[in-house]
Amino acid sequence: MIHAVALILLAYLIGAIPFGYLIGRARGVNLFREGSGNVGATNAARILGRPLGAVVFALDFLKGALPVALIAPLAEAWVAEAIPREILRVGAAAAAFLGHLFPVYLGFRGGKGVATGAGAVAVLVPVAAAIAFGTWLLALLATRIVSLASLAAALVLVAAQLAFRPDPFSDEDWPITAFCIVGALVVIAKHRTNIARIWNGIENRIADGAGRRLLLRMLHLVAVGFWFGSGTFFVFVATVPIFDSFADVVKTQPNSRTANLRIVPDGASAADRDKLASGLAGAAVGSIFPRFFALSAACAWVALWTSFAWAGRGIHRWRFSLCAIAAIGVAVGWPLAIFVSDLRELRVSADPAIAARATAAFGPWHAASLLLSMAVCVLTFAIQLLAAKMPAEEVERA
Repeated sequence: MIHAVALILLAYLIGAIPFGYLIGRARGVNLFREGSGNVGATNAARILGRPLGAVVFALDFLKGALPVALIAPLAEAWVAEAIPREILRVGAAAAAFLGHLFPVYLGFRGGKGVATGAGAVAVLVPVAAAIAFGTWLLALLATRIVSLASLAAALVLVAAQLAFRPDPFSDEDWPITAFCIVGALVVIAKHRTNIARIWNGIENRIADGAGRRLLLRMLHLVAVGFWFGSGTFFVFVATVPIFDSFADVVKTQPNSRTANLRIVPDGASAADRDKLASGLAGAAVGSIFPRFFALSAACAWVALWTSFAWAGRGIHRWRFSLCAIAAIGVAVGWPLAIFVSDLRELRVSADPAIAARATAAFGPWHAASLLLSMAVCVLTFAIQLLAAKMPAEEVERA
């Protein structure tokens, strides 16, 4: 326990290193007295220039990542293996994060914790951290407001952790989930003055430029193209042939597609053959659902943020509205498709009562899922058409 506490204290001391302040002083600048008065990467970039701001961000990121990555191996080397690994990692993450917020070297006056927290969660929950970073980048491109992008990323990190972990509050995962939630709340609290400025429309924005506007257009076109193309192919092109193919395989077996093996017992009824064909096709299509909906959700998220950048007036407002409605369709359609897949399996349950209830419920819910997917395809087709009229320069700068 003593060794573990020493390592966590070391993580705090590393997290407390005020790289922004030190680099600023090396350039003859006191960041406490310039710009927002913050010693983090954003104010460093504003006062010292973007290259040095990027250096500060990278160093702040590393001082959050390295303690989390190294504490468990060091603890094992020091024979502290009785403490659960995730507790050690979360302890190091929290210590480094608090070190940045309240550095002992600067009288406990620190930054807002975004870069250091990002480094910690990149090691703790890399998938959720990648989603949060993507959100930060999209929000920054769309709004040019660093604080708003940081707030959005913190909230999305929590949502991703809750959504993509099978049991985020299990004995193994609850420390990480708690760290994500508490960390997001701390980031929000540290940004309370920024929130007030955002609400009043006076928050600082990064400089606009042709590169940003070009990147927004490119991201929007790629996202909408993949979204419309993948949905149309899956719903209208691939699904029906898959079911027809399995029906033909079962009907003509044994054949080359079954490796010349008999997969249906002699004397099986036509109804049993149909059930087998439907079950095999459902298993094939069901295995595609997670990747298909993950791709759709990613495309929807990108299209939503990029269209938000142009949502000020006219046709561009319609573009954003259609993206929002289609994104809601994806959010509803994903769990609905999983529910329908579960019903498909329950239709052949060994319990006749369960099988009967599942069979009765399958038809209406399957129809609802199919209609919703078709509706999203229609909406993405409309968004694709609107891509022919991209926003003018003056609308993007408004």
